[in-house]
Amino acid sequence: MLLGFKTELDLNNRQRTLASQHAGVARHAYNWGLAICKRAIEEKQKIPTAIDLHKRLVAEVKKENPWYYQVSKCAPQQALRNLEIGFKKWKEKKARFPVFKKKGRRDSFYLEGNIRISGNRIKVPIFGWLKCHEQLPAACPKNVIISRRADRWFISFKFEVPEPELREKKEEVVGVDLGVNNLATCSNGRVFTNPKPHRRLKKRLKRLQRQVSRRKKDSQNRKKAVKRLAKVHKRIADIRNDNLHKITTYLAKRYKVVVIEDLNVSGMLKNHKLAGSVADCGFYEFKRQLEYKTKLYDCQLVVADRFYPSSQLCFRCNHRQKMPLKQRVFKCESCGFGPIDRDLNAALNLVKWYFEVYLRSITTPSSGESYACGDSSAGVVEVNSVTRYELLKQEESSNTGQSSVLFSVA
Repeated sequence: MLLGFKTELDLNNRQRTLASQHAGVARHAYNWGLAICKRAIEEKQKIPTAIDLHKRLVAEVKKENPWYYQVSKCAPQQALRNLEIGFKKWKEKKARFPVFKKKGRRDSFYLEGNIRISGNRIKVPIFGWLKCHEQLPAACPKNVIISRRADRWFISFKFEVPEPELREKKEEVVGVDLGVNNLATCSNGRVFTNPKPHRRLKKRLKRLQRQVSRRKKDSQNRKKAVKRLAKVHKRIADIRNDNLHKITTYLAKRYKVVVIEDLNVSGMLKNHKLAGSVADCGFYEFKRQLEYKTKLYDCQLVVADRFYPSSQLCFRCNHRQKMPLKQRVFKCESCGFGPIDRDLNAALNLVKWYFEVYLRSITTPSSGESYACGDSSAGVVEVNSVTRYELLKQEESSNTGQSSVLFSVA
């Protein structure tokens, strides 16, 4: 099994200068290759591959720019490979059209070769021994990526580890409803608060952004102000990621099945009244972390369809009613169930959907129809539940007139 590891580097002045040179060469090669590809698209020609671009780079660019020979050849080569991957994702409509890189934003480069690890030090080509802020795993990585965030440099690599020992899970199934006020509400009543780091540091960001705008362009004072602003943005991202890692690790280790909704995050961000609060939560990162952690800890992640109305359904009788965002308490207009927190009711509905709809769909599917995407025994399973939910509702209404409740609310 491959695991990723990332830690901060403690570089001296020579190593910092060398890292900046590598990042600059990688950025120059990427922008040069992107200009060639855009010209080919405008002339309705085939987009050159990374190999073709590298051949032209050696023949045309390196002769005119001798500083290319001061850094490792791996940096520009991998930059062109990343460009090719970007165009493939754009053709598959998985990403936007590649854009030119700007100095100081997401600077990174790739190195490979004879890499050794000793305690909290790692030896990489060109740089030699680099000191890290923590002990490194006893591994022999084949390549590394060095990146910069704010004024700090980080190194990341992958290494092989044995399969983890599987522990007995304390609980079986949990439904998790994501929200803005409380980041995650579990069906067992456990609530994970949202730290809202951007809102907490909004005043500081506003002050620092004002300082940047008042500084003269290309001046040293402006560069210092940009660094101070970048540090605050890094702190916001670190607080958000730390909270998400704690929640997703807890869920993957404790439960056998985690049921969540497939939120339309890009659509939610188009609502300008909620965009700031939604972006401060990290819904996409929450799902991404759960996807690999559930595989790591022998857990199954089931993703319900985004059109499943978990917040609008009554947990007891399946009655559907409108629930505007300002209404935080659910009370059924049909059977009088409640009052109950709307997020808790949604989480309970996700567990109920798992037992009554999802399990039934994978055990007794109709002829010629496949309900699940992928293997239902492990990993991530995404299910389209709209049609099956309506069929289930009709079946229950015709049989008993009321859905059977499999759970009790404490």
